[in-house]
Amino acid sequence: MPGGFGDRGIEGKTKAIEFARENGVPFQGVCLGFQLATVEFARHVLGLGDANSTEFNPKTKAPVIDLLPEQRGVKAMGATMRLGAHLVDVDPDSKTAKLYGKEPVNERHRHRYEVNPDYIEKLEAAGLRYMGRSDGGRRMEILELKGHPYFVASQFHPELKSRPLRPSPIHLGLVRAAAERKK
Repeated sequence: MPGGFGDRGIEGKTKAIEFARENGVPFQGVCLGFQLATVEFARHVLGLGDANSTEFNPKTKAPVIDLLPEQRGVKAMGATMRLGAHLVDVDPDSKTAKLYGKEPVNERHRHRYEVNPDYIEKLEAAGLRYMGRSDGGRRMEILELKGHPYFVASQFHPELKSRPLRPSPIHLGLVRAAAERKK
C-alpha cells in the first residue's frame, strides 16, 4: 500500500488491507499505507468503527492517526513536513530487524501525520506490534502483525533509498513472502 495524500480511495485501500490481514496475504504499507493499516486494525480488531486519521475526518471519535504536534501551528504548508533521514530503533526480535540485519536503521521520511500515542497500548495488546520507533520511542515507525506471514508497514519511505541491485529490505521481504505464498 503506497504513500499518498488526500482522502481519495482511502476506504478502498482500507478494505484491501483488511483482506490481506484476514487472509494471510503478504502486505507492505508505506507511509499512508502504514497509517491506514493502523486505522483498519483499530476499526476491525479493536471495534472502533469510527477510527480514522484526522487528515480524512477531523471530527473522528477515534483519531488513531493524528497531526504531528509540531505541525499544529503550521499555516503555510511548503517544506514543513517531517522530512529527511531519521534513525529508527528496531526491535531485534522483529521480522524487520532480520531483513535489515542491523539496527538502528536510517530511513527517509515525508509526512505530517503519525500514530496517536493514546491508542498504542490498546493496538499492541490486540496484536499489532510497533517494532520500530524513533525520537526516544515517541514516534511509531514500523508495524508488524503478530501471527501473520508478512504484514509489515513503515512510516518512512524505504523506496527512496532502494536501488535495482540493492533493494529496500522491506520490499525484498514482501517479494520473498509473495513467492513463498505462491509455492
